[in-house]
Amino acid sequence: MYILASASPRRKELLSKITDNFKVVVSNTDETVPCGMAAENVPEYLAFKKAEAVAVLNPLDTVIGADTAVFLNGKMLGKPKDESDAFNILKSLSGNTHTVITGCAIIKGNKKITFSQKTKVTFYPISDSDINCYIKSGEPMDKAGAYGIQGKGALFVKEISGDYFNVVGLPVSRLAIELKKI
Repeated sequence: MYILASASPRRKELLSKITDNFKVVVSNTDETVPCGMAAENVPEYLAFKKAEAVAVLNPLDTVIGADTAVFLNGKMLGKPKDESDAFNILKSLSGNTHTVITGCAIIKGNKKITFSQKTKVTFYPISDSDINCYIKSGEPMDKAGAYGIQGKGALFVKEISGDYFNVVGLPVSRLAIELKKI
C-alpha cells in the first residue's frame, strides 16, 4: 500500500495517474528548516520530513512525501500570507522566468529515496487589473508562488521548460521511475 503524506488535492489527483492503491495520511510535521540551509534544498528536506513522520506510524507501507516551492532570482516565494502578498508575488513573476522545485521522498522500511525536480516557467507581463481579478478568484491563496498552472494561472504562462506536473505539485514520471526502485 502506498501512502501520500500530503493534504494537497492536486497531489492526490496526480498520484492516481501512477496507482489507485494509495491512501492519504496528512503529516502535521514541523516545517522549520535548519538555519543556513540553501533555499533550493528546502523542498526535498521538507518532503522527507513529511514522509518520515508518516512512515514511523506505517512501517510496512511505502510513504510518499512532497513539497513544492517557487524561486525567483534565488529567492524562495512561499504561499501568499494575504491578498497584498499575493499581488506582490504575482507582480514579481510578471514578465519573468522563475523556477519551480518539487522535492520528493519515498520511504519503505529502511529504504529511503529523495530527489528534486526543477521546471522553468516564464510568465507574460501581467497587468495590475489582471492580477487583482485573479486574486479575487481565490485561486492563488493556497499555492506556492501565488498561482496554479492547472487553473486560471495558466493564462499567465508564456512557456515552460521541464515537467508540467512538477509545477502542479508532483513530478509524475520521475516519481513513477523512483517508486519502481523501492
